[in-house]
Amino acid sequence: MSVGVYYYPEHWSPDQWERDVKNIAKHGFEFIHMAEFAWAQMEPTERQFDFSWLDRMVELAEANGLKIILGTPTACPPVWLGEKYPDIYMMDANYQRKEHGTRANLSLSNPWVKEYTKRIVTAMARRYGNCKTVMGWQIDNEPEAKEDYSEAAQQAFRLWLKDKYGSVEILNEAWGTAFWSQRYASIDEVRIHNASNVGWWGVNPIALLDYKRFTADTQAAYLDLQAHELRKHIAKYQFVTTNYVAKGSQSDPGRSQQMDFASFTAYPNYGSANLGELGFRLGDYSVLMFANDYYPSLNGTSGVMELQPGQVNWAQYNALLQPGTVRMWLWHCFAASNSFACTYRYRQVLYGAEQYHHGITSTDGLSLSQGGKEYVQVIQEIKRLRELYQPHLTMPKKLQQRKAAILWSFDNLWSLERQKQTNQWNTWKHMQRYQQVLHSLGAPVSFISEQDDFNEYPFLIVPAYEMVDEALVEKWKAYVRQGGKLIISARTGAKNKNAHLWEDNLSGIMNSLIGGELTSFDMLPKGKTGSIMMNGKAYSWSAWGEHMRPYEHAGVLASYDDQFFQGTACVISNEIGRGKVWYLGVVSCDGLLERDVIRNAYEQSKVGVESYPEGVLVGYRDGFMVAVNYSSEDYILQYAGHYLVGDRILKPADVAVWMVDEGI
Repeated sequence: MSVGVYYYPEHWSPDQWERDVKNIAKHGFEFIHMAEFAWAQMEPTERQFDFSWLDRMVELAEANGLKIILGTPTACPPVWLGEKYPDIYMMDANYQRKEHGTRANLSLSNPWVKEYTKRIVTAMARRYGNCKTVMGWQIDNEPEAKEDYSEAAQQAFRLWLKDKYGSVEILNEAWGTAFWSQRYASIDEVRIHNASNVGWWGVNPIALLDYKRFTADTQAAYLDLQAHELRKHIAKYQFVTTNYVAKGSQSDPGRSQQMDFASFTAYPNYGSANLGELGFRLGDYSVLMFANDYYPSLNGTSGVMELQPGQVNWAQYNALLQPGTVRMWLWHCFAASNSFACTYRYRQVLYGAEQYHHGITSTDGLSLSQGGKEYVQVIQEIKRLRELYQPHLTMPKKLQQRKAAILWSFDNLWSLERQKQTNQWNTWKHMQRYQQVLHSLGAPVSFISEQDDFNEYPFLIVPAYEMVDEALVEKWKAYVRQGGKLIISARTGAKNKNAHLWEDNLSGIMNSLIGGELTSFDMLPKGKTGSIMMNGKAYSWSAWGEHMRPYEHAGVLASYDDQFFQGTACVISNEIGRGKVWYLGVVSCDGLLERDVIRNAYEQSKVGVESYPEGVLVGYRDGFMVAVNYSSEDYILQYAGHYLVGDRILKPADVAVWMVDEGI
């Protein structure tokens, strides 16, 4: 894993650039990231480009043995562009146009935005596309697929609908416009359904889902436009990527077709209590857990484009980090086979919106911050591991047998979050409960889509996958029939691909797969719980509970143990061919039911697993095992051999690394 750092020469006096670049190299960093917000510096007036300052930085990087990642500057348009074309800015749900002075404020449907984007990207590519010091390009910055209600977006949305549905009759049927007299005589009559003006419950949920899809497609098309322009001029050894927000983004990275791979930005400590007494200083482990599993699954590789170096300036509160925390995050990224990790930023800036955002150094550009010291430490530790690297080593059989995939779709996320039915429902947390259970068992985790090969994974987890069709259900059956272990959670298959409920019954086309029928579902008020029994053990539930009528051949694993539906099944299993399906129609309060069902699935399959506590994550990479501890308690690792980094007692924010051929 190569380690790099953001540097903004435009923020500092030119007479400090050489000193800073030399120190970056001296600290062991291997590349510099530059230029992502510098459109006004590169094109100070229309068609008048000035790359002299960036040319000098490229020369300094080359002289000091540093590679470069260049960012396209399209997240921050120059003021002259907005003065000439005021409608380039996006419009919010109150139909208020954005203004100059911030970032990510452009309407990506606007033709002038596309035209001027091509111009600056082409100018950069022509100048640096064959520069051997430049190893890659980051397009834009943290693409978020923001909602845009401008006229350009309205027109683009109608074109998107015409392309998808072809006719207004098909659109009316798909959207269910017979409800509340919403019928259209022409797609040209459609305007974006605005939940802010109508009320979240009163807007057509299928129209809103299509708007989410359109917005994500528009964002992806904007990224692909830039990638297409870059590739006309850059060398093949220069990669093209972008930096998605690690977790919680409204973008769908899978929609972009032109990236070599997807990278991400991660700020694990953004102001929540996190895990345990020290959690507010250690960060939210689920941020990197998700990103490290998800982004490499898209194209086989990934990198961390921004990783928090210390305190930030925008969180609910900005506590100092526990010493060692930044080092732990870096090793967590290493364990996930990221190809690079880059920190934002080298120097703490003196002005602007991010004055209180820590850097590798403080404002003087010389004094290493605590996070800076930990970056330097990790760089040295990784260098020692490189000397021990054995390229012939492969993942041990024990880990191969545990491999699991999570089937994930942003369409389902958007649909479920629109109609939660209870304020206790959180689609992200529901999915990550299953992800965390897999990591506690020591299972390597990947994210896959419907188009991927399910058979590569012994275990397939399907959390709350709301919209299904016959093709997907048949693919699940085929996977199980040949020996796959399929674990499905509540709310899966509740709707068809148009987000319509089934006419025949609540579980629709899922019945023969799961071995039963869903007869009703229940939600309790926050603070109230119900009881479940499984194998003589009691569990509690509150947020969501489905009532199942199992078929005669199905197994009943858990049932409700109180209230008027006492004895009704909520977890069932079904054998198909050489494999098995588990359906969990209930969400437990603490995740213990889900953990026990999945653990039993592994044990029945005669696959050995671990028992790591929440917050302790252990991963395999290149012949090394890496353990990190986000919990507030010491953890004693089972491996009793020689540790290359750390030791057997894993303290909070600590790291341990050992070689696989010495034992797991």
